[in-house]
Amino acid sequence: MDFRLTEEQEALRESVRDFAREVVAPVIAEHYEKHTFPYEIVRQMGKMGLFGLPFPEEYGGMGGDYFTLCLALEELARVDSSVAITLEAAISLGAMPIYRFGSDEQKARWLPKLVSGEALAGFGLTEPGFGSDAGGTQTRAVLDGDEWVINGSKAFITNSGTDITALVTVTAVTGTRPDGSKELSTIIVPSGTPGFTVAPAYSKVGWNASDTHELTFDDCRVPAANLLGERGRGFAQFLRILDEGRIAIAALAVGLAQGCVDESIRYAGERQAFGQPIGNYQAIQFKIADMELRAHTARLAYYDAAARMLAGEPFKRQAAIAKLHASTIAVDNAREATQIHGGYGFMNEYPVARFWRDSKILEIGEGTSEVQRMVIARDLGL
Repeated sequence: MDFRLTEEQEALRESVRDFAREVVAPVIAEHYEKHTFPYEIVRQMGKMGLFGLPFPEEYGGMGGDYFTLCLALEELARVDSSVAITLEAAISLGAMPIYRFGSDEQKARWLPKLVSGEALAGFGLTEPGFGSDAGGTQTRAVLDGDEWVINGSKAFITNSGTDITALVTVTAVTGTRPDGSKELSTIIVPSGTPGFTVAPAYSKVGWNASDTHELTFDDCRVPAANLLGERGRGFAQFLRILDEGRIAIAALAVGLAQGCVDESIRYAGERQAFGQPIGNYQAIQFKIADMELRAHTARLAYYDAAARMLAGEPFKRQAAIAKLHASTIAVDNAREATQIHGGYGFMNEYPVARFWRDSKILEIGEGTSEVQRMVIARDLGL
């Protein structure tokens, strides 16, 4: 398999890399410390077409593919993960469900805004007390005439409370199957709908410039036409979305891991100890070499998963492998980069401190490391 990038892919990667270094890097630390959402960065990403990377031109997209999105996410995360996860969630969890499963009317109404970056969308799956157990969904939606009446709550929902959030898609129990199991469906809930409440933003360890909220639905009514896709297909829908999203999160994790390498090389060339740069010492050289090894192998894993997905081949196991491995090495690289920086690695003015705080969630979000191992084992027939 040839994993060399095309000229177009390389040009995009360079463009996003320059944007991350020249636009994101100078301002993101302030957003991070103040826990503010970087609207100006989001607007510029919209103008660049980043929110439309994997979508057709008929909806205002760039006509690219999911792998192209992953390249952009990796380059953004080399500088900051809050910005990268904003883009990832806006596409993978926000716009992609509508593109994959929406009706022509739903696509025409929502996709142009989401694809341009003018609006964001969230994906309401996780619930308090039912993180990895998506089948334990308690939120319910009852069809009352030509409206769905939704009651329940969702937790840790990204891009759900910004000034430009247009909607969330919500998984809910809509009935009972013949075998007695829950019938799960997905329903579009526009922002501002009566009965839909967005709680204040969480106080988080990392991803401080990303938007995350708990959502509640109290007799929230939306038109029956807001059902996304076929009734009862919600479980299958979010499994597909999560499989794809794991590749994107792997790319983001690789970006963070590579950013740790970048910062460590820079610091090792500047920091003097015992009369010479610390990069001259084999102990530091070996640490950085191992960090590069981790980033490189994790990159190959997500490249492989993306290639299989785009070829229409089964990719569930490869996506889980990529997400599991990339998130693990991101944490490892963040720890080692902090160690190389010594006391300065514990200071928020240095990017590696932000990388360290941002890395842990990668082993949790969009399927914990334990869930990835379950997926891999089951796909092996165990």
